Amino acid sequence: MVEQQQDSSRKRRRFACEEAPPQQPQAYVENRNGSSRKRTDDREGHFEFSLGDNLTPRYKILSKMGEGTFGRVLECWDRQTREYVAIKVVRSIHKYREAAMIEIDVLEQLAKNEKGGSHCVQILTWFDYRNHICIDYVLALYPCEGSNVFERLGPSLFDFLRRNEYSPFPVDLVREFGRQLLESVAYMHDLRLIHTDLKPENILLVSSEYVKLPGRKRSSSDETRFRCLPKSSVIKLIDFGSTAYDNHKHSSVVSTRHYRAPEVILGLGWSYPCDMWSIGCILVELCLGEALFQTHENLEHLAMMERVLGPLPEHMTRRADRGAEKYFRRSRLNWPEGAVSRESIRSVKKLDGLKKMLSPYLGCTRSSFIDLLHQLLKFDPLERITAREALRHPFFET
Repeated sequence: MVEQQQDSSRKRRRFACEEAPPQQPQAYVENRNGSSRKRTDDREGHFEFSLGDNLTPRYKILSKMGEGTFGRVLECWDRQTREYVAIKVVRSIHKYREAAMIEIDVLEQLAKNEKGGSHCVQILTWFDYRNHICIDYVLALYPCEGSNVFERLGPSLFDFLRRNEYSPFPVDLVREFGRQLLESVAYMHDLRLIHTDLKPENILLVSSEYVKLPGRKRSSSDETRFRCLPKSSVIKLIDFGSTAYDNHKHSSVVSTRHYRAPEVILGLGWSYPCDMWSIGCILVELCLGEALFQTHENLEHLAMMERVLGPLPEHMTRRADRGAEKYFRRSRLNWPEGAVSRESIRSVKKLDGLKKMLSPYLGCTRSSFIDLLHQLLKFDPLERITAREALRHPFFET
């Protein structure tokens, strides 16, 4: 039983479900009327359910909010507190259960030191149900007027871009997103925590509300195209399943591909600066509407980096580990000679330098934003700006 703490007028606590033991291969899922039926997990260890089922007597399953490699996120009604909650139901596979326990530990550390303004999602409770670790998150933050039902967290920034046909966000909105993201990462780094998986999918808008604005016509015969903008710029950082403590043993590869820092690809080790590289990639993506480095292969990825940011430092290429040294000849990137296809070469060639790429989107804030991005996207992690330093950058004083 973990230490009980007050959390926004609710107590967070681990509680055990007095039902079938976790090792039991078949689960009994409660129907709406309280009866039960046999239910097994699917072949990949995902929890199977029907809408209206009970996830323990306390929670009623209302919808599936999302699904990933870790498991499923379910929207539930908490009968005890009469609130909507998001419950992450982790796959019943050992490595995912281990990752979930790490995430719980991180979330409790974040909550324990929370003084307001961290922009990190809050944990309410966690429990083990039918061999599935279940994490109960705050789905609601601000009470609606005249009601004890709360506003729900909205879509991720990636989902918002996708639903909006990848139309870029205005730079003023990107500034607000960037400020909050840096505040959350600075808070984590102060606690010696490294997120390692920063990406638009892991940044949620607090509100789902948006405004619809007319877009440009492609030609005189086209109908006016509309784009949407969120009504609120408030965001929350989620998914701490890959978070690492600075003083613990690290895996060699971290971060989702498009947001992976060069030191990770080169096998040079990594620390806090890998988060800062990811933030730089995210801010560019929010301005362009698409990922900066759209690739799934290391050599192409490094070639894209050089195309956008200039040559990799020789002191880094010379120290590349055995897995990465094959990408170089005489400490220079073996490109385009080592490309796997002509399409790969074309993908790299179509990229421009960072300044030229972003200039059409930035207006009067161009110079300060480009400078911030260059500080975030320094190849050498020792030269990369920290989260606290970035928050003091002139871009955020505009």
